[in-house]
Amino acid sequence: MSRFEALTGDNAFAMAMRQVNPDVVAAYPITPQTETVEFFAEYVADGLVDTEFICVESEHSAMSACVGASAAGARVMTATSANGLALMWEIVYIAASLRCPIVMSVVNRALSGPINIHCDHSDVMGMRDSGWIILFSENGQEAYDNAFQAVRIGEHPDVLLPVAVCQDGFITSHAMERVEVYDDADVKAFIGTYRPQWSLLDLEHPKTYGPLDFYDYYYEHKRQQVEAMEHAQRVILEVAEEFNRKFHRNYGLFEPYRLEDAEVAVVVANSTAGTAKVVVDALRAEGLKVGLLKPRVFRPFPARELADALGHLKAVAVMDRSISFGAMDNAGPLFLELAAALALHGVQVPIADYVFGLGGRDIRPGEIERVYREALQMAETGQVARRVTYLSVRE
Repeated sequence: MSRFEALTGDNAFAMAMRQVNPDVVAAYPITPQTETVEFFAEYVADGLVDTEFICVESEHSAMSACVGASAAGARVMTATSANGLALMWEIVYIAASLRCPIVMSVVNRALSGPINIHCDHSDVMGMRDSGWIILFSENGQEAYDNAFQAVRIGEHPDVLLPVAVCQDGFITSHAMERVEVYDDADVKAFIGTYRPQWSLLDLEHPKTYGPLDFYDYYYEHKRQQVEAMEHAQRVILEVAEEFNRKFHRNYGLFEPYRLEDAEVAVVVANSTAGTAKVVVDALRAEGLKVGLLKPRVFRPFPARELADALGHLKAVAVMDRSISFGAMDNAGPLFLELAAALALHGVQVPIADYVFGLGGRDIRPGEIERVYREALQMAETGQVARRVTYLSVRE
């Protein structure tokens, strides 16, 4: 039987790690992820898991140890944030290139500088082309649920890629919410036993990991990563279908909210989607046909499915908690990807970007309401007055 507990988002992910009982966890503390590792370390100390817990001297070392353990055939998990993720940079790419199905909690936080410990999405958006599967979580429940699905997705023989499970730093990582915790036996049955296809410790079948790889084979290895990412979308949906059936959830590539008959919609990820739902309900009460699309899967980017879901709208507003500096109009990554997806799949609709909440600045319902009302104006006129708006910034 499942039970309900009051957990922070960090604690919820640590609880999932306990139930997964990975072979190896190598991690280094960094705010606001630190609680995850602290809670899990308590499970190790109390003998509740069989995990080999490795305390390392940096995040670069943490991911290096994770790669080594994964290559040896272990089920591996870790966690990080912001500058810690940036310090892992070299090894993050190597983890994907060596096809290591590591699961990592990324508690989203602004990257320096200036130094900032609060939420935005610059950390995960910086790793978006590293070859990792990337999942978003609106709240602690979704971070908890995504952890189990990430294990199955990454370890699928058609995928074998690392998976990052994101949630917003402090906003959900330190907020205590009601989380449904599943029975340990049910979780164990869902994730199953990891049986690696290749292991460095298989002395009867020697393998080479991470060799020098020049123009003779490097290109082909990158192409194999592409194929793995192409398989990932199908596997994500297959795993979600099984998870939904077993645990009575409704996960997919994204979550539509009052979108079916909407004329305009906002696209926003992670915790802000929860606030946006309240705004949608308030505007619906005024008779305005507004909706929401909350992305769950950012890598692989489900371009066609998003275009199909948004194709009936008269205007779309994207909300980005990061900036792609020097890109078109200095817009955010989510906007740039979505605008390209709509254009390539024949959806001609006015679309604008709203950058918000950098460095943890609050995003209030009134500001989200402004986004919706400007989207309604775009729908009425067919024109985009301003391609990129920086919400609540002093300019």
